Amino acid sequence: YSMVAVSAVSGRVLWRKVMNESVVHIQCGLQRSTHLSPVCLIIGKSIMMAVNSTTGRKLWLVVLKDIESQAVLLPDLQDDSVPDLLVATLPTDETFDLSLTLISGLTGRTVGHPVSFNLTGQGKLIGPLLHETQLGAYYILFGLGSVQAISLQDIYLKATGKVPKPHPVRRKDMIWENLKKTNSSFIHIYRGSERVEFLTPLVAGFGHNRNSLDTVSNLNSTRSDWVLVYGTSTLSVLRERDLHKEWTFNSAQIHCQPALGHFNNDGVLDLFVQHSANGIMTALIINGANGTLLWKAEFVCPRLLLESSTVLTSTGKSAFLFWASKPIKKHSNIARATMAPGVAAAEPLIRKLFLMHPAYPTVLLQLSSTTDTAVTFAVSYLEHLKDATYITVSSRPTTDSEPSTWIVESTSLKAAIKRGQIVRLGENEKTEAAGKLDVLEVTTFFRRLSFKRQ
Repeated sequence: YSMVAVSAVSGRVLWRKVMNESVVHIQCGLQRSTHLSPVCLIIGKSIMMAVNSTTGRKLWLVVLKDIESQAVLLPDLQDDSVPDLLVATLPTDETFDLSLTLISGLTGRTVGHPVSFNLTGQGKLIGPLLHETQLGAYYILFGLGSVQAISLQDIYLKATGKVPKPHPVRRKDMIWENLKKTNSSFIHIYRGSERVEFLTPLVAGFGHNRNSLDTVSNLNSTRSDWVLVYGTSTLSVLRERDLHKEWTFNSAQIHCQPALGHFNNDGVLDLFVQHSANGIMTALIINGANGTLLWKAEFVCPRLLLESSTVLTSTGKSAFLFWASKPIKKHSNIARATMAPGVAAAEPLIRKLFLMHPAYPTVLLQLSSTTDTAVTFAVSYLEHLKDATYITVSSRPTTDSEPSTWIVESTSLKAAIKRGQIVRLGENEKTEAAGKLDVLEVTTFFRRLSFKRQ
């Protein structure tokens, strides 16, 4: 197994690291010193390795049992001026469901011993996530099909038998603490008959920042309300201050984590969600202020499980980026059913990257099309150019005897917009003819867009 770092400017290989097991997560941005290059964490099933992001040189390595999550960036727990880390692992004692393990960001050594828990829920692992309350107290949110919280101080105390040295980590929020049930160390954030599928901080750009260990971006995502998807089709915004639901929206099954951006001018983040059924992918934008539907479009399903993304533009509204196949217009003759076995294989499925801006909600800009299967993406900002790059890793099938080829592609959004193709989301041919689209006006608008960090 191996991992590769490539230049985002040229695609040139910067360094390569051979691994003894497959890589599950790569997270970069951990600062051990203001004078040194940021650190990248390479996480497998049983190891976590820190490397210099510029050279790939190994800084430390820790062996753990059955790592189940990404690393969570914590405040400095040991007073050594370096943020520390937390990961979820499987306990050695099988009578417990899950353990939380503290790791020194400076040395990679485990801090104390893993803290094991019995959890009431069943389902997929949610979190762990760090949350800072309005009173500045730190809590870890996690669960199995449910969400509960425990103070970071309590975790450190259970792991080491000591109180953490830095004063901010010792703080507790009594509003939260009073929500505990008797004889329970947990604060129940959500526990219901329907299992939680996604828990996302209500923060712009979280989708493409969640692999980052940069202190600033992590700080922003720890002080927010949350988007909660449960029962596969119910979406709510949960208020941080009292753990009550702001609103609830019911949809068909939601397959991916919602993307957050600004569709209207109310200053509240709106939610882009997508679901697929019977060969149709439906994209929705939901009003973050009240849970009403703002925008909807249907597409031929791209058979692709990849999250959408948002990028803030110079207009103050967000551009929404997502993958789909051909748009479906109302009353069109496209069959609304899954193709018979073997039929779809005759023609390669073309997947398209679309950009939608709220100024022209009936228009999409097609940025690219491919038969490759995109498996992950990243968004990077070029602030001096007021531009952003959209980076994808895609799989390209080869002959049966050879493994798939992996393609890494970096695209300037400004350059992609200039060569993009306008696609109209009209209801049918008559309405398209009745509502003439000023193509020059739309093209000029898109080409004048610039992008900035959210």
